[in-house]
Amino acid sequence: MTSHQSDPDDLIPGVLWRRDPVVEAIPLVVDSPHNSTDWPADFDHVVTEAELMTSVDRFVDELFGHAPAVGATLIAAQFPRAYIDPNRAEDDLDLALIEGDWPLPVNPGEKTDYGMGVVRRYILKGRPIYDRKLSVAEVIHRLETYHRPYHAAVAAAMEAAHGRFGQVFHIDCHSMKPVGNAMNVDAGSARPDMVLSDREGATCDADFIQTAAELLRDRGYRVSINHPYKGAELVARHSDPAAGRHSLQIELNRALYMDTESFEKTDGFAALKADLDGFLDGMAAFVRARVG
Repeated sequence: MTSHQSDPDDLIPGVLWRRDPVVEAIPLVVDSPHNSTDWPADFDHVVTEAELMTSVDRFVDELFGHAPAVGATLIAAQFPRAYIDPNRAEDDLDLALIEGDWPLPVNPGEKTDYGMGVVRRYILKGRPIYDRKLSVAEVIHRLETYHRPYHAAVAAAMEAAHGRFGQVFHIDCHSMKPVGNAMNVDAGSARPDMVLSDREGATCDADFIQTAAELLRDRGYRVSINHPYKGAELVARHSDPAAGRHSLQIELNRALYMDTESFEKTDGFAALKADLDGFLDGMAAFVRARVG
């Protein structure tokens, strides 16, 4: 299964694409790091495609595709998170997965204990992605070819907007399973429609995330803030509210728009897409008011 189609405004073909504003630009950057189903030729996994698909935020880039029409920049990955995850720090590495001496510092986090570090060890609880260890060269290749360029693209878009407007707003977009599984902190619990996260107030001003929550709740969605997700590397790395850099993470419940067994769109997709178009309109109005 593949999702990539060649496009003239691919920024780095096979790694990521960027869509620039088609109306007057505002300092809003939207990114979708986990939507890809393009499995790299050297992935060498031993799990099924159906198992791999459970890690994919499928169609999230499309759901937020209205972003350039409100003046935002939209960036999306063309590599799968199960191969290398841009929403983990590059030192969030499980050394049990590596063959040989790793030459760089490591700082594994809580997610690594579940097998979900920057290079995933497990696709589902107790289900290893590989039947071997990965070489140092393989992991370095994934970092240099995919992880670092993705972060560089987000940073460049945010820096350009900040340089022009003096502040920038960032929405990092994901999807989530309807019920937490054994690799999640909320295992067995039904989830709300959407989760907004700012690492407990650390990555954006309160009015940014509260505006987002109100826009979604006004459309009838059940919205949680910072539970069960608090925000990860993309919002942590690219935010600095005191310097006018505001990032929030959004998770969409897959049951709203996708069959979680077939991984195909359901009849709910169009309604959610329309609501997210309106959400982006509202967030753009917020940004314009802040910089006007």
